[in-house]
Amino acid sequence: MNIRDLSVKEYGEGLRAKKFSAEEGMHEFLSVIKKEDKKIHAFLSVFEDEALTQARAVDGKIAREEMLHPLAGVPIAVKDNILIHGAKTTAASRILENYASAYDATVIQKLRDSDVVFLGKTNMDEFAMGASTENSAFGATKNPYDISRVPGGSSGGSAASVAAKFAPMALGSDTGGSVRQPAAFCGVVGFKPSYGAVSRFGLIAMTSSIDQIGPIARSAEDVSFLFDAIEGKDRFDTTSVGVPSGEYSEEAVKKIRIGIPKEYFLPAQAGGEGVDAPVKAEVMKSIEAFRKNGFAVKEVSLPLTKYAISVYYIIVPAEVSANLARFDGIRYPKELKKGFEKSFSDLLEKYKKARGYGFGDEAKRRILLGTFVLSAGYYDAYYKKAEKVRELITREFESVWDDVDVLLAPTTPTRAFKFGEKTDDPLQMYACDMLTAPANLAGLPALSVPVKKYEIGGKELPVGLQIIGRQFHDREVLALGRFYEKYLRV
Repeated sequence: MNIRDLSVKEYGEGLRAKKFSAEEGMHEFLSVIKKEDKKIHAFLSVFEDEALTQARAVDGKIAREEMLHPLAGVPIAVKDNILIHGAKTTAASRILENYASAYDATVIQKLRDSDVVFLGKTNMDEFAMGASTENSAFGATKNPYDISRVPGGSSGGSAASVAAKFAPMALGSDTGGSVRQPAAFCGVVGFKPSYGAVSRFGLIAMTSSIDQIGPIARSAEDVSFLFDAIEGKDRFDTTSVGVPSGEYSEEAVKKIRIGIPKEYFLPAQAGGEGVDAPVKAEVMKSIEAFRKNGFAVKEVSLPLTKYAISVYYIIVPAEVSANLARFDGIRYPKELKKGFEKSFSDLLEKYKKARGYGFGDEAKRRILLGTFVLSAGYYDAYYKKAEKVRELITREFESVWDDVDVLLAPTTPTRAFKFGEKTDDPLQMYACDMLTAPANLAGLPALSVPVKKYEIGGKELPVGLQIIGRQFHDREVLALGRFYEKYLRV
């Protein structure tokens, strides 16, 4: 038995059946990370001693025949913008390179209560700003399918760690597609819950009105297990509301009405907009599989989709400008690393030098843009107008739910692209989010599943199928994803 090949469910069952111990499993994952992560760079830090201690504690509970959570003893990788008490949390930024978390995020506390074992922190685009993990201050993560290509972003390290079988599951965060897009590029499953379904307490905020923590794993079933463990209302996050529980039978799943938004399938054009023909072809095969198996499939129209990226890149920088104001190089952390100039004529100069040194190019770009759109004379022309269009996009989604229950579309307009291919043109990089950002703006649940089973070394780059659902119908989306994997995916 290869422990690394086990699903989350199989891993937990194997532990409880004493086919292997949690400590043995942890040694297996720690060993492969030590050997192979040098070429992938999925992790920024690995909790070797802490992970083994946690694993031994789970083994003790198993020996005493205590009741355990299904996820007990299962290793997880955590994106480095989610706080774990006492652990370094850098958000892949130099301005936080010495910061150690003072408390656990709510999702981490819930996983502790479930006896999940924390493997380490994964690489990401700085402060979750990017679609390739090239914006990390600590070096880019590589795609396990082709190390000359990006793993996607901003949760690139989390997706790569699951694809490379360094961890059976991971946590990421999704603001414009940052869980789903790297999941699609790395051939794994990523889920962005409804806004409010999972507490954001302890997530370093990029965009408070859009950010959402989401699970990544190798199957929709595994993602469902992790979602069940982290979702729910939290007194520390007033935007959290929880979602209805309950299971969908296969008969109920077959009654789900599917919509195909025609604007998500427009052909690729110069400038990075539109969907590449090979991606469209693979997703259309998946849609045809649903149709052949008796699902009601109907084309729908969401004409405001074309404005989503413009709206997103006004609202997001505006909130970035406000949220990143706290990072002044004095409080978080108190001292920057060696190489930072420490002589200043006054406090203002210290702020300027600390932020100039601490933030990367993309963070600076968004802070400047956000400050501009919030400034006097431009607030009404840009930010206020963008918020109005965001509301129209939300209403447009609501209008299609009269006729369909979910939407199927590509997750990304292209397969994983090569390093450096889009870094010189921010607009092309931003266009990577054009199919994922609309669900974020409307607060909807969305899942990315590979259209078929991909194998690392198989010379084929993965393609993701995106399933978008009604707000707080998260479990309906996950149920359809599980059905697709079980019966329709080749």
